[in-house]
Amino acid sequence: MENPAASKGNGAGSNSADLKKFYSDMLLIRRFEEKAGQLYGMGLIGGFCHLYIGQEAVVVGMQAAARPDDQVITAYRDHGHMLACGMDPKGVMAELTGRQSGYSKGKGGSMHMFSEEKRFYGGHGIVGAQIPLGTGLAFSNKYRGNDNVTLTYFGDGAANQGQVYESFNMAELWKLPVIYIIENNQYAMGTSVERASSQADFSKRGSSFNIPGETIDGMDVEAVFDAGRRAVAHCRAGKGPIILEMKTYRYRGHSMSDPAKYRTREEVQEVREKRDPIEHLGNKLMSQGLATAEDLKAIDQDIRNVVNHASDFAKESPEPDRAELYTDVLA
Repeated sequence: MENPAASKGNGAGSNSADLKKFYSDMLLIRRFEEKAGQLYGMGLIGGFCHLYIGQEAVVVGMQAAARPDDQVITAYRDHGHMLACGMDPKGVMAELTGRQSGYSKGKGGSMHMFSEEKRFYGGHGIVGAQIPLGTGLAFSNKYRGNDNVTLTYFGDGAANQGQVYESFNMAELWKLPVIYIIENNQYAMGTSVERASSQADFSKRGSSFNIPGETIDGMDVEAVFDAGRRAVAHCRAGKGPIILEMKTYRYRGHSMSDPAKYRTREEVQEVREKRDPIEHLGNKLMSQGLATAEDLKAIDQDIRNVVNHASDFAKESPEPDRAELYTDVLA
């Protein structure tokens, strides 16, 4: 079975087929990240590793609203974005484990993967670095006269970086086709939004630049998809940038080395029980008669097979040759 998220949506209406695909795409990310966490614990993934568990609805909904020729750029919590862009789980897992068959030949690891074919421009380890780069991608679209849109993802912590506002100013001045997607998962590393941000409504962060913004329930994939369609249409119409604040939540620590002692287990459990995006959509599919419990179990089993195959592929792939140390080096 190939990557269930391999094809992007074209902004069509949300019907039963769309809902099942949303479910499958989110579940692929969830199961992939769970496996990545296991491999990290086994010592097969080294360095930094930031999991996307809990936030799946954001990227799945947004990418369903985009076109295959739209660009995507994000930060270091990037595995879900890669899968939602249609990148092969085998290549992503191989890169995580530092293998030659990975997307960056085993040299980029968790935080630095790219795919020109899928228009995925990273994975960036420097906090906020992707925001001016995403603005530059949007400038390239404006310069070339096409109607492509750049989806630039970043977190609530990165939203306080200075280069964000320089990018906002330039994007609005030049009416660049860029959607700034702020994934507000409530904690910048270990600091809550309330402690770090004087304006905690991130949809208003572009107000002084006249950039419109909207706050979305980032745990509801249909709400994200609807907002994504509106935002994409706004950009394609030449109206310039737009900000979407996605209110979401990560279940795991900031990275695999984070014990997350800054919040209670009860807080995390409450979100899991009441707002989980996958459980919510699965229940909706069953309640509307669009799928049975057996159907959802079958989807889960297919996805587990894909993820296990990716894991096996990564483990069996060779490490990069030593000569790779000197290739693809800028200086």
